[in-house]
Amino acid sequence: MPDSFLTSGEYDEQAHRLYDSGDYEGALQVLKEGLSLYPNSVDLCVGLAYARLAREEFAWARAAFERALVLDPTHEDAMVGLAEILLRMGEKERAMEIYREVEGMNYADDIELMLTVGRALVSEGIFEEGRRVFARAVVTEPGHAEAHAWMGYCMTALGDSVEASRHLHRALRIDPDLHEARVCRAHILYDRGDREGALREFERVPPGEHWDPVALWRVLELKRVLWQMEEGDARLAPWQRRLDEIERIDDPVERLLAEVEARMDDEIVDAGDRFQFELSLGALRDEGSHAVRTPDGILHHGTWSQIVRKIQVAAGFGHETLQEYMRRAAEGWRERYGVSIPFQNPESFLRAAARHHLLSLEETSAFGPDTPFDDDTPFDDDSSFDDDPPFDDTFRNP
Repeated sequence: MPDSFLTSGEYDEQAHRLYDSGDYEGALQVLKEGLSLYPNSVDLCVGLAYARLAREEFAWARAAFERALVLDPTHEDAMVGLAEILLRMGEKERAMEIYREVEGMNYADDIELMLTVGRALVSEGIFEEGRRVFARAVVTEPGHAEAHAWMGYCMTALGDSVEASRHLHRALRIDPDLHEARVCRAHILYDRGDREGALREFERVPPGEHWDPVALWRVLELKRVLWQMEEGDARLAPWQRRLDEIERIDDPVERLLAEVEARMDDEIVDAGDRFQFELSLGALRDEGSHAVRTPDGILHHGTWSQIVRKIQVAAGFGHETLQEYMRRAAEGWRERYGVSIPFQNPESFLRAAARHHLLSLEETSAFGPDTPFDDDTPFDDDSSFDDDPPFDDTFRNP
């Protein structure tokens, strides 16, 4: 073997550096090269699995985790990673069995492993189990800022704003630069009506570090109200500029999907008279007739796309594409509740939101009074939505 070959540990360290910098593709290539030389290295196999997971290549990640566990059946990182994949693929019972097995191996001395477990549970809407894991983490290491922050996110999702604020405050005392925790605490203060406190917290996060458009809207709103600023005031410029930057962020793949979806909708609408239109949608009835109830009690019927569109326009974002709105909502939920909602297509978006109790899916009759074929269903005129209350003030532009 040439002297220039790295050891398996060196490959692992190099991949870790790339992974931590966000270069998942680079990490993947390094790990593949390492495994070609050291096919029985458990650490390289686990690293490959996590790189696949970061790229949302779930089937490949699962295979890599399972391969690692063949090499070392008690490897805790591999067990936790496999359990996260199983959760994402809907195999909750098996995932929870693995988590219980890992817990029985006394993983309390590994705070990062505990946080990985808790984050996976919270991301899939299993908040009570997540709360239990984070509670154990903050007891084990009371000086760990991330542990307190995630306990705060979890308690926010469970609706306990007092406990959430307490843990977020502790996290920020330990690490004042934990921006996501500060934004979450600011939202809690805003919802309580403490506008001055909310603005103080929002402002302590530099504009360039803000990724939540809702937080930026609230900064602009609070500055105008509390400081009597007018539109165009130079002191608002950094915040408005950052908001514009975030709203311009675009994914070429999502844009392509949105354009295809819009073109298909246009072709259906232009296909003929109302009777022909109903026949066209009839072929999609199994996929398209759904009912979603939003937190304000409003029940929306239609295809997945139509339901998201109704919610979108009611929230005041009718000027955006469906993809842009779903991205906005998903980012807002992640900032406020610490949950990960996919926004690639309307069905996965709504189902994931329902799984996290952000809205609810309900049974609907194919020919009920509120089906997509009612006369008041707004296919062409968005003004029909104006009577619906907003889905969530979190996503309304002040």
